[in-house]
Amino acid sequence: MPDATTAAQHLYSAFAAHDGQALLDAMTEDFVGEVSSGMPLGVGGRHQGREAMLRECWAPVFVAYDVNVEADRYLEVSPSEVVALGFYRGQVRDTGIPFEARFAHVLGVRDDLICSLEQITDTGSWGRANGG
Repeated sequence: MPDATTAAQHLYSAFAAHDGQALLDAMTEDFVGEVSSGMPLGVGGRHQGREAMLRECWAPVFVAYDVNVEADRYLEVSPSEVVALGFYRGQVRDTGIPFEARFAHVLGVRDDLICSLEQITDTGSWGRANGG
């Protein structure tokens, strides 16, 4: 039986591949995302459903930024929760300005899929790279 860390690794493999369908496949239908307020493009806040998270948050970010989501450490809290620590690294597509922002993602896991993600990140790094 896969563990919470394995489920999280599937999500970050989908990010690495820039594969929208793989992202959807890594999440439950009723996924809930909580994105840090202060994120650029107005993507902060609650996103209910995996399609909403992709459409309202991740797609706008990936259009505006050439960014990699790199988890470098996993802390399994329980069989149903893991914290992924890592970095967003990339550049703003329009300007080529590079940026790096640390993140912690608190991931809920159910039935070997990600059912929730709470993002904690350095929103200032995103804003500075985007001219804010």
